[in-house]
Amino acid sequence: MLTHDDPILALENFKPGSFLLDIKMPEMDGFHLYQKMKTIDSKLKVCFLTASEMYYERFRKEEEFAAIDKDLFVRKPIGNEELIKKINTIIS
Repeated sequence: MLTHDDPILALENFKPGSFLLDIKMPEMDGFHLYQKMKTIDSKLKVCFLTASEMYYERFRKEEEFAAIDKDLFVRKPIGNEELIKKINTIIS
């Protein structure tokens, strides 16, 4: 599994599959990274994580992200068991 804290590198090294994306990242947020990855892999499965209420509200309200399933969003903090359950639901 590759990990990146830079969304540009993540996009450059993208391989189809499932991903866990933080929303708050430098240069490109997780929403826009997801949209770019989705153009490469239409079957992409993602779980968004954030501790920020601001990003959560933006995700819920902006028309630009209306096509993104709200069930893919997880607010931190979250326990390991709950996170694993959520991820398994998304990728199955």
